[in-house]
Amino acid sequence: MIQCEGLVKIYKTDDLEVVALQGLNLTVNEGEMMAIIGNSGSGKSTFLNILGGLDRPSAGSIMVDKWNLLKITDEELVKYKRDTVGFIWQNNARNLLPYLTALENVEMPMMLSGRLDRPYAKQLLTWVGLSHRMNNKLTELSGGEQQRVALAIALSNKPKLLLADEPTGSVDSETSDMIMDIFRKMNREIGITIVIVTHDMELAGKVDRVVAIRDGLTSTEFIKRNPSLNEEGKQGFMNEVGHQLHEVHEAYVVVDRVGRLQVPKEFLNALDINDKASMEFDGDKIVIRTPNKLEE
Repeated sequence: MIQCEGLVKIYKTDDLEVVALQGLNLTVNEGEMMAIIGNSGSGKSTFLNILGGLDRPSAGSIMVDKWNLLKITDEELVKYKRDTVGFIWQNNARNLLPYLTALENVEMPMMLSGRLDRPYAKQLLTWVGLSHRMNNKLTELSGGEQQRVALAIALSNKPKLLLADEPTGSVDSETSDMIMDIFRKMNREIGITIVIVTHDMELAGKVDRVVAIRDGLTSTEFIKRNPSLNEEGKQGFMNEVGHQLHEVHEAYVVVDRVGRLQVPKEFLNALDINDKASMEFDGDKIVIRTPNKLEE
């Protein structure tokens, strides 16, 4: 679904240049539900905006389904955003029109695409647990209910890819669990690919694959050892952004096509490694050590 190689994004003003992505490599398979984590400024939101057609890449390559987002025209971009991708923001106001009912909000993207389908709009609201609130205006809905309307809106044109930027950041834990259950149901039953950007490590731990981005590059992946693992017997471990993933995942350092890898910063700090490291291959494993200092 997503094939990204050497992706670069540079923001320029008259006297400033900021490199948000410095050669990001990432592949997401069709039907996958995965999460992207990283500190503020790591580039994860920039990457999500590029996937959503809200920002254009500067260099590299990025394919989403059949679309080349580096070379896509403005006219094609409109079609891409209407047909291929759905987007959910943390801020409900970016998804919703407050003077319309929940049902009218879900129908609006359909109308813009010339494909109004009221039975499907009602079905979506039923899927997200709002069959009894279809004709309520947004001012009559709680924050969690509004976020579920936003999810129904994102699915209204039957996209192949759903992007969620901190989708549970403004709701309570009960609603967060409900939203994740809806994501999982949609992923399994209709096969939609879901990419979630989050700071919530508990949320990230509920998907099978987590990718950490650091300084605009893919640095580490966490893949669940047993995708059918239930809530019992969990164990946490520290990841590179200093939080815990509360599922049993295996951590992988990502190696790009030319052999570069990013060692987690806390590992380097523990060894007092700054700009150079001693590396040895013993036939079975690679060993990274603090450089031997020459005697004066």
